[in-house]
Amino acid sequence: MRTAIVTDMGPKPVGPYSQAIVEGDFIFVSGQGPINPQTGQLELADARSETKRVFENLKAILQAAGSSLDHVVKCNVYLREINDFAAMNEVYQTYFANPFPARTTIQAGALPGGIAVEIECIARKKK
Repeated sequence: MRTAIVTDMGPKPVGPYSQAIVEGDFIFVSGQGPINPQTGQLELADARSETKRVFENLKAILQAAGSSLDHVVKCNVYLREINDFAAMNEVYQTYFANPFPARTTIQAGALPGGIAVEIECIARKKK
């Protein structure tokens, strides 16, 4: 059974999508940008700062779904500029331990609101 995750600890969706969907043992988290969930405002900054905000949003949504970053199996990272890869990666690696999740990283060219980083992930529920 498909269940939508809704939490005030993560940014409210700005379109017709759920923060996350739980299907069986898996949680599919929608792409998150650097939106402060308390204010609803974008926190535009450098790629490092934006990546930190994105991961805090992912953590909150995963927690609401009964999981955590420790259970992430796949991430897709979208960058406005591929030149931000090293900065994003520097922050990214602080949120995971070995074995790291599978990952795809691409330069998207343009992201909504002019953000530098958007990340989506798939995680398993805690057992």
